Amino acid sequence: MRGYLLKSAPFEALVDAIRKVHSGRKHFPTQVAETLAEHFSSDALSEREIEVLKRIAEGDRNRDIGKRLSISEETVKVHIRHIMNKLGAKDRTQAVSIGLRRGVIHL
Repeated sequence: MRGYLLKSAPFEALVDAIRKVHSGRKHFPTQVAETLAEHFSSDALSEREIEVLKRIAEGDRNRDIGKRLSISEETVKVHIRHIMNKLGAKDRTQAVSIGLRRGVIHL
């Protein structure tokens, strides 16, 4: 069986992990699971959504993004809603921050 531990795990966590693995269960630290979940989402951004997110990161307004990508401003707004939903962002700035942290976009 496999078990994972962080180097910073306290002694009690080490003992608990050993007991779990010894009994046939798996051990996966919550911190690791959260980090992985953050990087691997079942809702990956489409190519167009990534383009829109890049334009947002560059400071473009919806109207400018639409003109640059030859789509309407309303379509841009729909893409932004999808981006924020998929990334779990509350606003455009947070969406850019998450996109950068996950490596979806680069500046």
